[in-house]
Formats: sequence, C-alpha cells, structure tokens
Amino acid sequence: MGPPRSKKRRPTFRRLLKTSGVKLENKLKNRQLKQQNVAKKQRKEQKRLRQAVKGAVGETPRPLETYRKRPGEEEEEEEFLESLPTDMMEQEDLQQMTAMARQASFITRDLSSCGPVHGGKKRKSDVARSYEKVPRKMARTEEKEVIHLLPIKDKTGVIPQSVERVVEKQPEEEEQGEEQEEEPDDVDTEAEPPSCQEMTPAQRERLRNQKLNERKLTIAGLASAIVSDPIGSIKRVKELRGMLMEADPSVAVTVRKLVMVSLMEVFKDIAPTYRIRPLTSAEKTAKVKKETQVLREFEEGLVSQYKFYLEDLEQTVKDWKQKKKKRSQAVALQAYGGLAEVAVRCLCELLVALPHFNFHNNIVVVLAPLMNDSTKKVSGVCCDAFRKLFQQDRAGGASLATVRVISGLVKSLNYNVRPELLRTLLSLRIKEVEMKKDIEAAAPKKKFMTNKERKKNLSRMQRKWKKAEEKLEKELLEAEASESKDKKIKLHTETLNIVFLIYFRILKKAQKSVLLPAVLEGLANFAHLINLEFFDDLLNVLQDLIQAGDLSNKETLHCIQTVFTILSGQGDVLNIDPLNFYSQLYKLLPRLHAGAPNDDAIIVLRCLDAMLTRRRKQVTLQRAMAFVKRLSTISLHVMPNASVGILAANRATMHSFPKCDFLLDNEIQGSGFYLPELDEPEHCNAQNTALWELHTLQRHYHPVVRWFAVHLSQGAPSEGSAALSVELSRRSSVELFDDYSIKDMTFNPPVASPSLKKKDHFVVGATLLDAELQRRLECALTAAEDTQLDFTAAHTHKTTQH
Repeated sequence: MGPPRSKKRRPTFRRLLKTSGVKLENKLKNRQLKQQNVAKKQRKEQKRLRQAVKGAVGETPRPLETYRKRPGEEEEEEEFLESLPTDMMEQEDLQQMTAMARQASFITRDLSSCGPVHGGKKRKSDVARSYEKVPRKMARTEEKEVIHLLPIKDKTGVIPQSVERVVEKQPEEEEQGEEQEEEPDDVDTEAEPPSCQEMTPAQRERLRNQKLNERKLTIAGLASAIVSDPIGSIKRVKELRGMLMEADPSVAVTVRKLVMVSLMEVFKDIAPTYRIRPLTSAEKTAKVKKETQVLREFEEGLVSQYKFYLEDLEQTVKDWKQKKKKRSQAVALQAYGGLAEVAVRCLCELLVALPHFNFHNNIVVVLAPLMNDSTKKVSGVCCDAFRKLFQQDRAGGASLATVRVISGLVKSLNYNVRPELLRTLLSLRIKEVEMKKDIEAAAPKKKFMTNKERKKNLSRMQRKWKKAEEKLEKELLEAEASESKDKKIKLHTETLNIVFLIYFRILKKAQKSVLLPAVLEGLANFAHLINLEFFDDLLNVLQDLIQAGDLSNKETLHCIQTVFTILSGQGDVLNIDPLNFYSQLYKLLPRLHAGAPNDDAIIVLRCLDAMLTRRRKQVTLQRAMAFVKRLSTISLHVMPNASVGILAANRATMHSFPKCDFLLDNEIQGSGFYLPELDEPEHCNAQNTALWELHTLQRHYHPVVRWFAVHLSQGAPSEGSAALSVELSRRSSVELFDDYSIKDMTFNPPVASPSLKKKDHFVVGATLLDAELQRRLECALTAAEDTQLDFTAAHTHKTTQH
C-alpha cells in the first residue's frame, strides 16, 4: 500500500502562471520601496549637513571668558604688548594672523556642544533642535562672571566645568547706561517723517489717494487670482478677508467697503451649486483619491471662510445698531452707518444669489429684523431682497424658512411692525407653482416594464440591455428633476398655514393697527387657497369690519374682494347670499379717486369680475343694470385707463345679461323713476334710465375710450363695423387697465406726429372766384386806382367847421 494520497488539489497551470505574476509584482514593489527609503535617507543626511554648515557660517565668534580685568592686570598687559617685537613683523603678516585667529573654529566653538567627529547614528529624540540652543532673552538679567574649572573626561567625551559669580554694578555705570539708552531714542525721533498734522490738505489728500490705489490693486489682484483658480487659491480668501481690519484711519472706511463687495462677488462666483455637508468620522479616516482629497480641502476652506465673512458682516451691523466704538479708533462712529449699509446690501445679494448654499437660514435671521428698521433705505433694501427670494424660489424650502422667521418676529414684537414687512408675503409664488403642478399631473408618465413582461416578450440578451437602459433613464430623470411633487405640495401647504396664522392673529388681536390693510390685501390675494373650515368665521369677521365704518375705501374694497374670491372658488358650495357686500360696493363706486394714483380702480375691476361675471347665475337683472348705469357715470371723471377698464367691465356684463340693452333705449320699462342717489341696487329703478354717458364718451380725447363708447352704444356687437378689434375684445378689464396706464408719463397709443405736408398757397385768379364776384372786385380795384386822394382838402374842411 502506497503513501496516503493528499487531499489538496494540485494547482493548475493557469493558477501557477497567475501566482508567479503576483510574486513578480510583489518583488518589484519591494525593490521600489527600498530604493525610495534609501533615497529618503540620503536626502535627510544632506539636509542635516546643509543646516550644520549654514549654522557654523552664520554663528558669530564669542570669547570663552567674559570676566573683567583688574586695573593692574590691564597695565601689565599693555606693558607686555609694548615689549613684543612687532616692528620685526610685516603689516600683511599681522593682518593675516588676526583673520586666522578670528576664524579659528577651536576657539569660537562652544565646548558644551562638542561631540565625537565620527559619531554614529543618533535617535531623533536625542538630536537637539536649533531653536533650543538659542539663549532666552530675559527682561532684566544680572551680569555674571564665569570662572572656568578643569574639565572632566567621561565615556561620552569631555565635560567642561565652570562656576558663575554675580557682579554688582556700580551706580555710575548704571547712569551712563541710561544716558546711552536715551540717546538712540532721540535720534530715532528726529529721523521720523513729518506727521499728518504738519502736512497741508493737498499733501494729505495726495497721500490718501496713493494709499487707496495701492489697496485697490491688492484687492483686485487677490480677487482675480481667487476667481481664476478657486481650488488652488482658497488660502488667499483669508488674506483678502484680513483687509476688513484695515487700521489706517485715512482709508479704513473705503477699503473695508471695497473688500466687502469684492468678497461678496468672489463667493457668488466660486460657490458650488449644492450644499456642502460636514464629513463624518468614517469619511475622514477613509482613503480617497488625491483629487477627492483636494476637493474636500477646498470645500472645507470655502465653508469656513464664508462663515467668517458672514460673521464680520453681522458684527458690522450690530456695531452700527448698538452705536459701539472699537478700540482701534480706525473707523469713526459716524462712518458706521455707511459700513452697515454696504454690509446689508452684501447680505441681501447673497440671500438672493445663494439660497441653496450653507448658512442661508442664518442670513435670513439677520436680515428679517432689518425689514422693520427705522432707516427707510435699509428696510427697503431688505424688503426688496425678500421679494426677489420669494419670486425666484421654486422648490419652496427657502420661502418656508423665511416665513417662519417672519411669523416669530411679528409675534415677538407684539404686531408692532411696518406694513411693508407683511406686504413682502404677497410675492410668494404659491399660486404659480400650484398651476404648474396641475399641468404636470395631466402629462402622461413614462412606464417601465415589469419583470414578467420582460421574461415573456424579450430574450436573455434583450432583457439585459433593457434593464441597463431603464436604470440609466431612471438616473437621468432623478438628475433632471428639481424637486418631487409631493415635497413641493407639502412645503407650500405648510407655508400657507403659517401665512394665514399671521393674518388671523392680526385680525383677532390687532384690528385697529396699521397692519390691517396689508392683512386684507394678503387675504384677497390668497383667498382661493383658504381651507373651507375657516370660511364662516372669516366672513363674519369681514362683515363686522365693514359695518363698523372704521375702514378706508381701499380696505373695504379688499374685504369685498376677499369675500367674493372665496365664494367664486371653493366657497361656491356654501349657501350664502352676499347681498350686503353688493350694496357696500355699489355705495363705494362714486368715491373712486379721480386723480393719478387710482389704485382703487383695479381692485374694483377685480371685484366686478368676481361679483357679476363669475356669479351671473346668482345675480338679478335689476342689480346688473344698476351697476352698469353707475359704472358708466363714473367713467366720465376717472383716468383714461380706468375708463377703458370700466367700459370693458360693462361690456362683459352686457354679454352676461343680454337684456341690459334696455339701457340703450329711451322708453321706460315699468313704473317709477331712476333714483341715482339711492345706495340699494335692487330698488333704484335702473331700468327706467338710459346710458346717455356713452354719447359724451364718444368725444373723449383718448381713442380707445371712444372706440369702446361707440361699441357699447351699438349694443356691444361681436361682428360688423361697430365690433372691437381682436386685441381689445380678448383682453380682460384688468389687463386693459394695466396696458393703458399712464404711470410712466406715456400716452398709449402714442400721439401721432404732425404731417410734413407743405401748406397750400392761395393763387389770385379767376379760377378761385366766382365770375360775378371777380367782376365786382376788378371794378372796385380800378376805381380806387383812378381816384386821387387829397388829404389837404380834407384838413381845410375840418378847420372851417371849427
């Protein structure tokens, strides 16, 4: 029986080739590592040698003994030197010996640092660093006398021995030293340049411009270097930010403003389009590529410098608000206002330009209280910035964070805020996003095949390719999608809840505050999005406000607009008859402003559209005719764009109620007389009057008003010579009001320029006159030529009479 058979399988030839290749690669790697280690050691040794040579060359020679000599010893030494035969030596030999003595290394070398020349390798911990050998400079050291003793020899080498003895300094020498110390100070003060107070104003201005130009060049160079290579020049951001602490009082304010604006533009350029999150501990310890590590360092430096920059801006604003002066005295207290204004503008620019980047919520927290600031310039800039943010925010996250901060601010200040702060909420683009959502929901969605469909209809290779294609398409869709629809709806719903919470709190607790017009305007703007649960309570509150009589015309119009916006939207299911609100609007129509700022007219047009056109099934004919008659009367004394809008509203009402053509006839329909002073549209007998105002409007100076007047007087036909053009017929009353506005002092349509035709010259001749008239004219002219006038005879006749 042979030896037991091994259970281990013999390696195949392919496996042997594979293992041999791995071994060769390992050997090659080991060889390369050894070569690198050897080269590294050689570089270290060469570096040490260079440092040693550099230290020996730069070291100044110092004597070994520093004790003072006695007076007797000095005399003996002088006698000994005089007795030396120096006259037998040449001058060149004497100079050469002196130079050799100064360069002698065994004299100038410190014995404590001596070591064996051929010493072996030392550990890194035993090697003393160069800065450890440098003696410490004490504030005040006593002079000591060193007495050298015999050295001791050990295994390590020679150990020098010495004893120090304190030498007492005489008072005369101290006085001389003080005098010598005072002399250089006097020399320095004399050598200083003249101060700014001694210079003339022209010289000071010239010096300031020179310094300012130097700072400008420095700022421009740093900013251009950062923008051209952000990853490689991120450290220069710190250098540029350091110029915010400019200490020269003559240029400190201007330089700080320039640096603030420059850094703002730099961050807008180099900031990425995503939010940078901090790395976890596992990500920090993990090994990554060199490019990834460089990108991480850039992002970390960018976030830190951006944070410091925002803190500097915030501190500038705080110093201005607290009227606090710094110790440096570089910036005067009066200049804090200008610096704070520039800082606020920079924060506003970053708020609008970088809503996705880090610390955006911190910027919102800083700027939100400034919307209520007493300085109109600062509050106006902040309000405009938040309006732009609301208009540009499509996702809804930035809007939600801002609305939360505003809600907390209004509540903390007990509703004592400016109305402009609440009017910024009107710029929320929730209405547009909701409309866009419906369009996207109606679009067909792309369907992907299920696993059963793939196996049934495709082969193995086709299933493989189909799976890869679907995976790629899903990744592309995820990359292109801005935000999921559900997330958008959730954010917008939460934002609207906070906005309505602000409005309802003010309606409940501060009805007589200056915020009520802004609240009513906001409710009218977002009324179609209010939940049905709040309809009854809101209608009761608005009706109480109108009946109280404390509201202005514009506030009352906003209440009416809110009510009918609710009833024409989700509130159409409610069984409510708003007859009181119809009467209130009918009563307010004669009070419309006839001057240039006719802002109430556009609110009236919106109310009429919701009250008469959209709710035509709930409106009686008597009510519609009363409104048409009163609107025609108002159109005589308002601005031309308001007249165009009112006539367009009358046209829509006449199309909705065809029997309103009774007003174009002079005959009386029924009993009674028209009562124009009555404020009840149902009982004013409007059917017994006529629209005589249209004949007056046909002579209006505005051509569009004339066209509408002619069109309505003919019964508002859709075809024929009296029909309107397509552009006018398709536009609503609100659009026509905006199109023909004269806010910019322009006449729409423009006035035609005068014709360039030459004036006709009348030619005297028979062709222009009647024959009989021509004959009589010629007889009169010839008779005047024949008769000679004698003025002297007439003069003598008058004298005889006297």
